Amino acid sequence: METKVLTVDPASAGTTAIQAALDVLDRGGLVAFPTETVYGLGARVDKPGAIRRLRDVKGRSGEKALTVHIGSREDASQFVPHLESLAQRLMRKGWPGPLTLVFTVEDPAQAPVMTRLNGSAASVMYYDGTIGLRCPDDPVALALLRQTPAPVVATSANVAGHAPPMMAAEVLKELDGQIDLLVDAGRTRYNRPSTIVRVRGRSFEVLREGVLDKRIIEHMATLRFLFVCSGNTCRSPMAAAFARKMLADRLGCEVKDLGRWGIVVESAGASAGFGPASPFAVEVMARRNIDLSSHAASPLRAEVLQQADYVFVMTEAHRDRVMEMAPSTADRVHTLLDRADIQDPMGGSVDDYEACAERIVSGLEFRLKEIVL
Repeated sequence: METKVLTVDPASAGTTAIQAALDVLDRGGLVAFPTETVYGLGARVDKPGAIRRLRDVKGRSGEKALTVHIGSREDASQFVPHLESLAQRLMRKGWPGPLTLVFTVEDPAQAPVMTRLNGSAASVMYYDGTIGLRCPDDPVALALLRQTPAPVVATSANVAGHAPPMMAAEVLKELDGQIDLLVDAGRTRYNRPSTIVRVRGRSFEVLREGVLDKRIIEHMATLRFLFVCSGNTCRSPMAAAFARKMLADRLGCEVKDLGRWGIVVESAGASAGFGPASPFAVEVMARRNIDLSSHAASPLRAEVLQQADYVFVMTEAHRDRVMEMAPSTADRVHTLLDRADIQDPMGGSVDDYEACAERIVSGLEFRLKEIVL
């Protein structure tokens, strides 16, 4: 058997090579393709003969499931019927990217994908109540995975126990004559495999460190709230302080312990400079046993917006500013009050600040109850 090699330009995603790979997979063949970490060796789950060949070439036991490679993070819901909030955070922040997530699925028959596959495909994808999903950040891999009519499972394109290949020549050296097609897109971006993380409810476990270390995974897993106003001296710091208290009460912990629960609450100003909270803001919060005296204004930054899971703004004008700085956050930005602005009390009386505080609490009671921690 001769292994066909097609060289592609990653920038164009290699239309001809992708179609050739799709044809090979459809016929039950094996295709080696690039990802950003290592070259993978893939087969379609609805081709039993291809799965047997894949295991034989790899030299791997026929018991364990193979990692399912998907073309977009939205595809995960086809394989995992219920995605917890932690899982969704890791998917949003880590996909596409060098991250393999292992999910618990007690009954694979309930997964939407199984409505179009037979039972034997389940044993290929699911093992011991779990499934591993990977969404690679590589244009060639994504172009291939997005066009396959059935799921593709893949492993690194090397014999078990050998070093995973970073170049097509390394794949050919080990597997020439044993696989049908090799798509050559040059050296992979990283020199390490993907990080494998198992997600269980609110907790996670790093099973294998790869491109991403445990510190990065912990950062990605953190649930981040960001409150935005203009100067970051009254509305947003008040909202952040109220939110910390409400979240701590909901979890049954102290505000100072929210970090242990993986929760961070911050505030920023769209036109902030530096300075403390306004005196009236400090006063009205002190009446509620919340101390704002140590607050220092922070300017809104694009990187902080990108990291936030929820961005709550006080007015539609603030939303516009956020969209200007970070358009990709559109689905995570909300006005704190539904269809109403919380106006700036700056320059008003302490009673104006009291009214503002009550409107903030009203908005938080509505918004936070919608969020699964």
